[in-house]
Amino acid sequence: MTTETPDRIEDLAGPSGFGDLYARVQRFYAHQMQLFDLHDADGWAATFTEDAVFSVPTLDEPVRGRPGLVANVLRNRRRQEDGGEQHRHWIGMLDVRTGADGVLHTRCYALVHATPRGGDSRLLRVCVMEDELVRDGGEWQTRRRVVTRDDLA
Repeated sequence: MTTETPDRIEDLAGPSGFGDLYARVQRFYAHQMQLFDLHDADGWAATFTEDAVFSVPTLDEPVRGRPGLVANVLRNRRRQEDGGEQHRHWIGMLDVRTGADGVLHTRCYALVHATPRGGDSRLLRVCVMEDELVRDGGEWQTRRRVVTRDDLA
């Protein structure tokens, strides 16, 4: 795997500038979260690097690599099916910063909504999500994700 790591924001953002880069990162997250909520395990895992690290408080240890990411989505699907709920993730208040190494460092709020079959939706969790995004083949991928929950902080 070769990872592109431009050093300047202009190289990352292109001629349209930071606003265009920000919109592309928002689009990346919208696509990634929809894949997760649809339980498209392979599609979601493909939005991460091969050696990605995924750390969430619902797991005892960080997940490492795409096979572990696939297993995580399948585990979530089973839990939701067993519980009769659908979960949806909403990302907001996104902050995007560039590192000298061309990596994007993002921080945002992630709200998880749960809807039981035939019932009303409720806010299940309020989290902070911090990522490192890298470009590979012209596409953004998550290299590292750390999620913290407000109720456990």
